[in-house]
Amino acid sequence: MQDLEHLHSWHANWRDLRVVVLGLGVTGFSVADTLAELGAKVLVVAEKADEELVDILDVIGVTHITGESAQGLPAQVIHFDPQLVVTSPGVKPEHELLAWAAKQNTPVWVDIELAWRLRDKTSKIADWIAVTGTNGKTTTVQMVEAMLNQGGFRAAACGNIGTPILDAIRDPEGFDALVVELSSFQLHYVKHIEPFSSAVLNLADDHLDWHGSFQAYSDAKSKIYENTQVACVYNLNDLATEKMVENADVQEGARAIGFTTGLPGRSHVGFVEDILCDRAFLDDRANSALEVATLEDLSSIGVLTPHLMANAAAATALARSYGVLPEDIKTALVNFRLDAHRIELVAEQDQIRWVDDSKATNPHAAAASLNSFEKVVWIVGGLLKGVDLGDLVSKYANRLSAAIVIGKEREAVLAALAQNAPGIPVTEISDQDNVMHQVVSAAKQIAKAGDVVLLAPAAASMDQFKDYADRGNQFAEQVKIQLEQI
Repeated sequence: MQDLEHLHSWHANWRDLRVVVLGLGVTGFSVADTLAELGAKVLVVAEKADEELVDILDVIGVTHITGESAQGLPAQVIHFDPQLVVTSPGVKPEHELLAWAAKQNTPVWVDIELAWRLRDKTSKIADWIAVTGTNGKTTTVQMVEAMLNQGGFRAAACGNIGTPILDAIRDPEGFDALVVELSSFQLHYVKHIEPFSSAVLNLADDHLDWHGSFQAYSDAKSKIYENTQVACVYNLNDLATEKMVENADVQEGARAIGFTTGLPGRSHVGFVEDILCDRAFLDDRANSALEVATLEDLSSIGVLTPHLMANAAAATALARSYGVLPEDIKTALVNFRLDAHRIELVAEQDQIRWVDDSKATNPHAAAASLNSFEKVVWIVGGLLKGVDLGDLVSKYANRLSAAIVIGKEREAVLAALAQNAPGIPVTEISDQDNVMHQVVSAAKQIAKAGDVVLLAPAAASMDQFKDYADRGNQFAEQVKIQLEQI
């Protein structure tokens, strides 16, 4: 195995280190660009590559293999004899190039590992507040970023969201804190980081096709708590996250801080009636609590759901761990707005609400939506990623007025509905180009006053749409067109 222990600083000698970068998306490009700036010898291998990014690689002098030539293990990689491979996190460890690297004892990193070692580029070295979970990561990370900035800190959301983390650590002004969203893929590959505070928001079946088992997925998520300095934030309503904290090897003095949508105990953040309270970061936490915000404040964000309440409580715990004042957290929450396609009210007509939660790409996220409404015409289906919908359907069958099934893997969805909600009317939309036109047309015929027509597919979108945003946009567009025709 290559000894890279001397490479723990931007100012270390990275020059002439031979690095293969696998993948050329936004993350892969940031890795190649950073390593080129450090003077490393870089070879990019990417089957799919944006021509514009390839052109920039040529400008900065980075060698690349793209298209069919990049499949499997190119001979050029073997000849290059890399000392390090940095992979895009979505690439499975079984990939031929990564399997070869493992046999060669060549270290395999992702951008997170590289960024941790390079975080001292500027004199202001940012603390990392790290967040993962099956659902709610992006919203929580954005909330924490807003809270920190409102509190007078310079903070940026990065990682598995928006800005690549290597771009953030190369910002010439530097940051007080980086709020880092971490996916299970990234965490699988990460060897060592030391978050200021960390959180696992929840844990449920997802990406089992990638990880191979729920245990492997859970093990990846749990790595976020390792070496945490100040606060390990966990979900009081999800025992698995508490177990992760108990088993983590943290730094001395790090505290376990629970969040909940219910009453907070000592060292918890939660809700007392309609008030979000902090009983964790105050001296007399045994007998008192700090008021942070009200449910009315949260309702200004969007549709007030338990999922939103949980995200706000988790974000509050992380922000309070960093010293943000309650009044600044409240201001940030009042002004906060959700990204599109997250339990977003698209239209309301004839006492029927049309809600876009296309971001619900797995059963756990769909459960958060279904749990928020009493009577639902549920639009469900897509790429299931190896997950069974049976438990989800069974749990929320009593809330379903009807189901509209889309996606290429419809048979599994139809079977789950037939077995676990046999009395529910089901409409199947065949695999065709105008899917959302058919969906909305069917929903118009089915929905009655008091229903919520809910796009919460519990599945990925790439079988019929460009991505979840495209799926949500097409839904919203068809709702607008067809409701105007009534």
